[in-house]
Amino acid sequence: MNWPYELQIGWRYTRAGRAGRRNRFISFISGVSMLGIALGVAALIIVLSVMNGFQKEVQNRMLSVVAHIEVLQPQGEALPDWRAVAAAARRNPEVIGAAPFIAQQALIGRGDEMRGAVVRGISPDAEATVTDLAAKLKDTTLKRLVPGEWGIVLGIELARSIEVRDGDKVTIVAPGGQVTPAGVVPRLKQFTVVGTFDAGHYEYDSGMAWIHVDDAAKLFRVEGPTGVQLRLTDLNRAREVAGELAQSLGPGVVVRDWTRTNRNWFAAVQVEKRLMFIILTLIVAVAAFNLVSTLVMTVTDKRADIAILRTLGASPRSVMSIFMVQGALAGIIGTFSGVVFGLVVAFNIDVIVPFIEHLLHVSFLPSSVYLISRMPSDPQSTDIVPIVVISLVLSFLATLYPSWRASRVQPAEALRYE
Repeated sequence: MNWPYELQIGWRYTRAGRAGRRNRFISFISGVSMLGIALGVAALIIVLSVMNGFQKEVQNRMLSVVAHIEVLQPQGEALPDWRAVAAAARRNPEVIGAAPFIAQQALIGRGDEMRGAVVRGISPDAEATVTDLAAKLKDTTLKRLVPGEWGIVLGIELARSIEVRDGDKVTIVAPGGQVTPAGVVPRLKQFTVVGTFDAGHYEYDSGMAWIHVDDAAKLFRVEGPTGVQLRLTDLNRAREVAGELAQSLGPGVVVRDWTRTNRNWFAAVQVEKRLMFIILTLIVAVAAFNLVSTLVMTVTDKRADIAILRTLGASPRSVMSIFMVQGALAGIIGTFSGVVFGLVVAFNIDVIVPFIEHLLHVSFLPSSVYLISRMPSDPQSTDIVPIVVISLVLSFLATLYPSWRASRVQPAEALRYE
């Protein structure tokens, strides 16, 4: 196959460049530019993959405690018929689990120690169909939540903060006390600690407690469950499904998904990812624009060759194409080398990091300090494709000026001293 001569000459310059006389595959300066682009692209892929991994790990721990979607009464009152609401929600093919609940803020204390927490009344059997943590504890800890026995399951950090263990008594101070001539008397109820849970997420481990839904209805003086939790086949479609349920269930209930209940956390993560993407893209941009110096040096070195091509009939556009091909090929090679290297590291980071820790006798994420003590990674095409496109575009833009300068070389002037 006969390729256009512009492409053939551009590829020859890419392979040889100034180092052609020394019979090297690519010139040193072109190699540095390609290496810079490759390292920038690889760094961007690795960093964003690790950030995605941490986000996914925290998300999984978060959703092991809370449901994908919650259906509530607007004023926090009991649902007239939670089973009818659950049945109506289950008509959506995405909904695969439903469970009633009551949630209220209260104070939990023992002796002089008092902590604020969210007390959730749950049905142990139904709860296991909507959250992973409840499914894990269904046959052990949650089995001890018997209506009328006033048992409570505390988050592990909450139990440590008030210094209680299984079998100890704790007091719940519920909102809405009784008004007497002597003032407002808070509603107090004593519970027995029947177990603890460890979700691996400090916010829930230190600020949540479970009791039976029937006990919660008596404690908070409501006639029944105030909401229904739903589990979906695809948690990433929670916002879309919540919109569908809001229309089908009508205005009598409020539907909220897990992305809205944890809006601040996810907004912070997205901002952090965007800033990191911009910072690392600047590194790729610096490496890409190193191609400018590479091509300028090549144009200066090849002035005689350019003049000969012009005298043989090559147009300024053809000369410009030759050097654009050289710069574009350097950008393509550097970009895809960086993609391959970045993906290899990202997919094997769970092996690479422990090896480095063992080699250097250090721990980057000690379990005594961090809840997540390993380096997770989750490469996503939605991050990788923009990286590739931006790197290629920057490489192409970097070729424009040197290529235009090559097309302006005058044959007579270039050959004057040859």
